[in-house]
Amino acid sequence: MENSMQRHVIVLLSMLMIFSSCTTARFAGPKEPETVPPMTTTPVEKPPVPPVPEKILGKGLVEPEKLFAFLEKANPEADDDFVLSLAKIYVEEAAVEGVNHDLAFAQMCLETGFLRFGGLVTPDMNNFCGLGAIGPGQNGEWFPDPRTGVRAHIQHLKAYATDEPLKQTLVDPRYHWVRYGSAPQIQGLAGTWATDKEYGNKITSLLKRLYDTVFGKS
Repeated sequence: MENSMQRHVIVLLSMLMIFSSCTTARFAGPKEPETVPPMTTTPVEKPPVPPVPEKILGKGLVEPEKLFAFLEKANPEADDDFVLSLAKIYVEEAAVEGVNHDLAFAQMCLETGFLRFGGLVTPDMNNFCGLGAIGPGQNGEWFPDPRTGVRAHIQHLKAYATDEPLKQTLVDPRYHWVRYGSAPQIQGLAGTWATDKEYGNKITSLLKRLYDTVFGKS
């Protein structure tokens, strides 16, 4: 009898404990969500715009696709395929002779009005730097294709920059008219390549515009 009562007491205590546990869980309320600290991101700073080159010889920094975009922005009517092809040719030909292709491309933009031409030189001449374009009756040199025209341009620049020999076969008909190494810097092209005393500044200004467009923070 005594054992039976003990068992009943144990059962009742167990039931009370279960009831108490359920009641506590029911009225305890929702669990507070854990506070997650906000994620912080450090802004990535773009590298500074590189300085504009001063010398004709050197390595260009701008890829052909970005040279293409620069010219197309200035002259949206230019033929896309031709401009991209021309940009690639400038990079390739300048690399062979050690000429800075950024400079050569900027000079081409200046001389042709971003491939609008409109002066003595016409697009079919493949003359991208005004070689021999002196005045009426002397419209400039003709080249059979764009690559030859670009090569002549690069060779003429190299003639001003150094007295080192060319790597490729000579195609510039005015190469021997240059005093080799007389203008190793861009500013030296003023009064030599062109009579315009601001000629070097104009090329430098275009180079700065190119670098601001490609490497700028905006």
